Amino acid sequence: MVSTQNNSSIDGNQRQSVPELEVRPGGMFVQIRDLNPNPNPSPPTIKLKVKFGSSYHHLHISSHASFGELKKMLAEPTGLHPEEQKLIYKNKVRDSKSYLDVAGVRNGSKLVLVEDTLSKERRCLEMLKDANFQNSSKLLKQLRLEVKKLSQEVESLHIKGCKEGRVSETEVENLTEMLMRKLIALDEIQVVGDPRLQRREQVREVQRQIESLDMMKLQLCSNGGGDSHNAHAFTSTNAKGNQRLHPKQHCTSIVKEALRNSESVVTTKWETFD
Repeated sequence: MVSTQNNSSIDGNQRQSVPELEVRPGGMFVQIRDLNPNPNPSPPTIKLKVKFGSSYHHLHISSHASFGELKKMLAEPTGLHPEEQKLIYKNKVRDSKSYLDVAGVRNGSKLVLVEDTLSKERRCLEMLKDANFQNSSKLLKQLRLEVKKLSQEVESLHIKGCKEGRVSETEVENLTEMLMRKLIALDEIQVVGDPRLQRREQVREVQRQIESLDMMKLQLCSNGGGDSHNAHAFTSTNAKGNQRLHPKQHCTSIVKEALRNSESVVTTKWETFD
């Protein structure tokens, strides 16, 4: 291995040094290889003693770590969530984003860990709120499917009345009762935020279907009366006031008309839902 330097001066510029060279087996001069390929060695690991209540915990951690990383290491042996911990060093509570070496923590330093009761209560409330949100969303999703199924049954009853000209009042009452139960179930769900809007939409859909059934029931009473278990003629009133049976070919348009009328003609006085 040889070492050379360029001692010549060009136009008065400062002399430049040439890096050391080594000779390869073939006689070629090349720049000497760096014998230290890792110029930035990892920070040293330090040992800390943390007092928690009457217990002491000994941990090894990087000197460049943060207090937040130290809290994560203490979570398992102490049973405290990192957000429920307060680390005290030199009689001062340290922020989770602060670094150990910046705060002066060295190998063998002692720290004190205490439980942050306020943070624990706040975290419990957030967990309870999240659990209620998930539960409410699950119940609303289930009720939405049930209401959709009942709405299809109401539409099928309309079509049946159109095609056969007769429907059973018992069927109307049973569907109305099932829809009322869904309305009560929706009212019992405690929701806030977006699920509240979803519940309101479901309530309106149930009310719309019940009003549609109420109109059908009024038609049954006006045409048949008497025993509610008997089948009655299913009729509608046209623009001239004449009653007639619905022809089969007009069933689809009649069902749509009945649903539209249920939106404008309210037969039930509903309570206001939030």
